Amino acid sequence: MENTATKGMETLHIQEAREESADDRIVSKRKDLGGWGCAFLLLANQALATLAFFGVGVNLVLFLTRVMGQNNAIAANNVSIWTGTVYLFSLVGAFLSDSYWGRYLTCSIFQVIFVLGLVLVSLTSWLVLLKPKGCGDGKKDCENPPSYGTILFYFAIYLVAFGYGGHQPTLATFGADQFDDTDPKQRSSKAAFFCYFYFALNTGSLFSNTVLVFYEDTGKWTLGFWAAAASAVLALATFLLGSSSYRYLRACGNPIPRVMQVFVAAARKWRVPAEQGGALYEVQGANSAFKGIRKIKHTDDFRCLDKAATVTATEPDCDAASPWRLCTVTQVEEAKCILRMIPIWLCTIIYSVTFTQMASLFVEQGDVMDTRIGKLHLPAASMSVFDICSVLICTGLYRHVLVPVAGRLSGNPKGLSELQRMGVGLILGMLAMVAAGLTEIWRLKAVFPGESSSRMSVLWQIPQYVLVGASEVFMYVGQLEFFNEQAPDGIKSFGSSLCMASISLGNFVSSLLVHMVMEITAKDDNPGWIPENLNAGHMDRFYFLIAILTAVDFVVYVACARWYNRITFQPADVDRADANVEGRRVAGEAPEGR
Repeated sequence: MENTATKGMETLHIQEAREESADDRIVSKRKDLGGWGCAFLLLANQALATLAFFGVGVNLVLFLTRVMGQNNAIAANNVSIWTGTVYLFSLVGAFLSDSYWGRYLTCSIFQVIFVLGLVLVSLTSWLVLLKPKGCGDGKKDCENPPSYGTILFYFAIYLVAFGYGGHQPTLATFGADQFDDTDPKQRSSKAAFFCYFYFALNTGSLFSNTVLVFYEDTGKWTLGFWAAAASAVLALATFLLGSSSYRYLRACGNPIPRVMQVFVAAARKWRVPAEQGGALYEVQGANSAFKGIRKIKHTDDFRCLDKAATVTATEPDCDAASPWRLCTVTQVEEAKCILRMIPIWLCTIIYSVTFTQMASLFVEQGDVMDTRIGKLHLPAASMSVFDICSVLICTGLYRHVLVPVAGRLSGNPKGLSELQRMGVGLILGMLAMVAAGLTEIWRLKAVFPGESSSRMSVLWQIPQYVLVGASEVFMYVGQLEFFNEQAPDGIKSFGSSLCMASISLGNFVSSLLVHMVMEITAKDDNPGWIPENLNAGHMDRFYFLIAILTAVDFVVYVACARWYNRITFQPADVDRADANVEGRRVAGEAPEGR
């Protein structure tokens, strides 16, 4: 009778452990939470927030030159620094989301900062900078701004950068959280969400690049900024509307100590031979050493790090062992995942160099082409509309045509894997640079002596914009899905932020590349490839250089993709026996705080 009761208590204990583990990551256990209803609210939030952000960013260089009185070079440099900062702030938001605040609170706080920044931009420009009334339209000059007005304006736009950058990767991850990975149908919906997420981003950008650009370009800066602020307020309200219906996942604590513990523990045991998977330390049963983190199956990559999970004769009591001396397999695999993702991420930076040309050299190239369409003057910067339209069209074609067809041919329900899509994005980006280079060759041939611009129509730029737009669908949507899916539970938002960090570094690498090219090519009487007078240069060679670098990068990327070993999570309901079958050393549950 006593044995029966004991067995019953053990069974109950195991069942409770399973339930605790299954629900450990989810704050709320209601089954009706999340899904497409919540996802659509987040997609609307993304579109409205992007509209608000680009309502300031798309014409910022004009505001700095017309209203703040800066010259073209200083204004362009300030915009580049500001843009790069936006994407670097994404790492801050991702860290706070994964470590302490959780996705919902992080999105809420950074969106409030975003709104405050836009309101301050609107008030500062309206009450302080736009003097006299109606200035800043390119015809009527504004008064020199007071020093306090300049400080307020820069403080405001960097608040905008902080708010938008910090909220973006977390929003993407929070949207993915609304779908349950254990359900095959919802797993497919999660993949579709990333596609629609990028679609929503470009929908908001399209409105900013057409309607708001027109008002701001004609001097109605206050109206444009207040419209952006109103859009941000509406985005925040839309986000908060779903507060009672979202699926919430817990923050998993600071990942930096967890990863550092692996390297320190492995270094301390560098003379200890690494054990095979079956002898490595892992917490038994369905429980995990870290709250909210699913256990990860062992892999044979980076075998030297397995030493951190190797139990030595001096560690008979695993429960009491310091995590700086003995780590779990999951902890080691988390560090391995980061090391595996880094080469893939580095290969995306060259693509971002291609992407950044739209906001710089493409515009300069279009500005020295014939921008007249009948009696209509088409600003060179407005050609980015073709990129946005390409993204919107290609997103629909990809989801509803390519995925079903490729899925039937390959047997992969996603059509193409994330890594394959990113490879296609690299190829399309390379072709965009080739198209831009060919356009530049033809443009130079259509330049007549004494004329400052070519007689070639700016519409010949359409192919390069369309190719960049198509490449974005494959590269950036693939990146969002790949880094979110392959990142361990404790760094999901960090995975999403890598996409934005790639764009930021792409801006910096592009600037460095231009500087290096000019240092090498502008010697003696040679004006260089990208001089002030583009008609005297060879920008086509710079485009072809980027195409060659992208081709080399593609070869390296293929090698990295073939080497990459995908992450595999331990099933949530693995019991003690199953853990032994999986080849894990059974040890006591780790003490709280490991």
